[in-house]
Amino acid sequence: MDFDKSQLIRGTLEGCILKIISVRTTYGYEIIELLRTSGFKDVSEGTIYPILMRLLRAGMIVSELLPSPLGPKRKYYTITQAGMEYLSSFYNYWTKLSAAVAEIFGEEGSGDSK
Repeated sequence: MDFDKSQLIRGTLEGCILKIISVRTTYGYEIIELLRTSGFKDVSEGTIYPILMRLLRAGMIVSELLPSPLGPKRKYYTITQAGMEYLSSFYNYWTKLSAAVAEIFGEEGSGDSK
């Protein structure tokens, strides 16, 4: 059976996208590029924009059309207080989860049990 990474990545990307937006107001393509340079090589617009729409509907981010130096207006995203609270909860849970997984797989992730 092949490992389906899509669900794991989608949930992780939500937190990563919120973190990127919490640092500064940004737009979709820039988010994609930051994710790719951070190691999410296979991330696509078809993955990111639905996540941004979910975050908008949930009130975790807001959007605003602003002028672009390179052409048409861009939709910029800013995190809300609700988004900051969610991001804090996400990160707290993520650190506990990643520590638990590291414990099971061994500190180096080699798959050896302790």
